[in-house]
Amino acid sequence: MWIYCGLGNPGLTYEKTRHNFGFLALTAFATKHKLNFQMNSALESELAFYRDKAILLKPMTYMNLSGRAVKKALNKYGLSPQNLLVIYDDLDLPLGRMKLLPKGGSGGHRGVQSIISELQTKEFPRLRLGIGRPEKGDPRDYVLSPFREEEWPIVESVLEKVVLALEELLYHGLLKTMHKVNSGE
Repeated sequence: MWIYCGLGNPGLTYEKTRHNFGFLALTAFATKHKLNFQMNSALESELAFYRDKAILLKPMTYMNLSGRAVKKALNKYGLSPQNLLVIYDDLDLPLGRMKLLPKGGSGGHRGVQSIISELQTKEFPRLRLGIGRPEKGDPRDYVLSPFREEEWPIVESVLEKVVLALEELLYHGLLKTMHKVNSGE
């Protein structure tokens, strides 16, 4: 059993922003598999369930407190951090690129840092979705801005690849999926 945790911020204001790439990824997976998210107040998250294989988790705590919801979900379902895949936006990868890693630091991402702090470990897989860096201006403003119209074809292509990667992970494991994702297959 996996928990697929997409990072983002709740509400229509943030719905199509770069910082909500993790939410967008889970929405794409749920749409393909005809899953519906339901709010679970105790877990401070929206949840959807894919067969007996994955729990899709969207923390509703706002990005910087994501770890609180993740910790509650892991405890409720009796899962370890190794059964958690965190999906999030990454300034250090260009738009269109994604990278699957078995563990690592936060890279300055406050949502990931919140999870590391709450779980007291960096030992959980993560899927980094590139958004690139702004040419000018504050990165905080950039991540909270919506994808531009001309970026949407790339975003949709990435989302299709993410859905395939999430399916691959369920049936073929982390190492095989990492090879496929990171080699661009």
